[in-house]
Amino acid sequence: MIRYKSSIEERPTPLGTKMGRGSPVCHQVRAKIFEMMKKNVSQRQIGRDLGISPSTVHNIVKRIRESGEITVRKGQGRKPKLNGRDLRALRRHCIKNRHSSINDITAWAQDYFRKSLSSTTGRSYIRKCQLKLYCAKRKPYINSVQKRRQLLWARRHLGWSIVQWKRVLWSDESVFHIFFGRNGRRVLRTKEEKDHPDCYQIQVQKPGSVMVWGCVSAFGKGNLHFCDGTINAEKYISVLEEQMLPSRRRLFQGRPCLFQQDNAKPHTARITKAWLHKKRVRMLDWPACSPDLSPIENVWRILKRKMRQQRPRTVAHLKRCLQEEWDKLTPATLSHLISSMPKSLLSVVKRQGNCTKW
Repeated sequence: MIRYKSSIEERPTPLGTKMGRGSPVCHQVRAKIFEMMKKNVSQRQIGRDLGISPSTVHNIVKRIRESGEITVRKGQGRKPKLNGRDLRALRRHCIKNRHSSINDITAWAQDYFRKSLSSTTGRSYIRKCQLKLYCAKRKPYINSVQKRRQLLWARRHLGWSIVQWKRVLWSDESVFHIFFGRNGRRVLRTKEEKDHPDCYQIQVQKPGSVMVWGCVSAFGKGNLHFCDGTINAEKYISVLEEQMLPSRRRLFQGRPCLFQQDNAKPHTARITKAWLHKKRVRMLDWPACSPDLSPIENVWRILKRKMRQQRPRTVAHLKRCLQEEWDKLTPATLSHLISSMPKSLLSVVKRQGNCTKW
């Protein structure tokens, strides 16, 4: 339970350390000052010995002589607009409306507490509630049926060992875009530089992009294929014929393995299933809307981070950079990603079929 104190809190300060401006001196230091004062030690010498300014020592000694007590005096500053009870109500409202803006929360607080609050004051009180405004993670939408199926799938495969997960060939497609100019959401500038060209966030209506197909396993990476246009069932079968089968032979060398793919329409088409059955490809059943479970999603995340750093300007440059970074992937990195599958399944079971936090 979070407790809110309206009075000044004493901060323990070890002897010889420097305190922040406005921080009350702790009881231990004040007692030490009182003992040295009774021994007729000068205030300047007390300050040097304890690492405190002479003015602070003078104020403490003066307060002790006037009141006869060592305890800290109650703060005489402006009273806070919201007390502990108000802060608890504000925290409950923020947790209930996590996606509200600071202005919306401040407007609610003004109406609820009948007090005048600015957005800056509202932000300060939200921070006192141990809350802060962050950018939300992007996760796919999962309905109740899909959550149930994902939970059942996770429980069914929870007993799999890492050796069993290493027998899976993971595949997926992803889209990579070309980066133009400075795409940062924040910029360092003065108030008058809002219309300076260097302070704009450059946006492109339809930036160039590349769709890639790839497959990985714990024994290494497979082929990386650049797809032209949209992918239908016929094109996907061609990719499997030319890229997946050679990669499986090279990585597993005749050992039994399972092939994983998501439930995209080209993957679940009737002719695709017939081709996989004809080639005797053993499949790993996969729940719908669960891309965060596949280890190859982490591979795409690594590549996209590298592309943001390199910032290719043309499609040809983007393909070249992608191929170079794909070739740099090591079996140790891929084996580490695949070994995290039991941890991901535990997260799915703990969240009752919802998205994992990985």
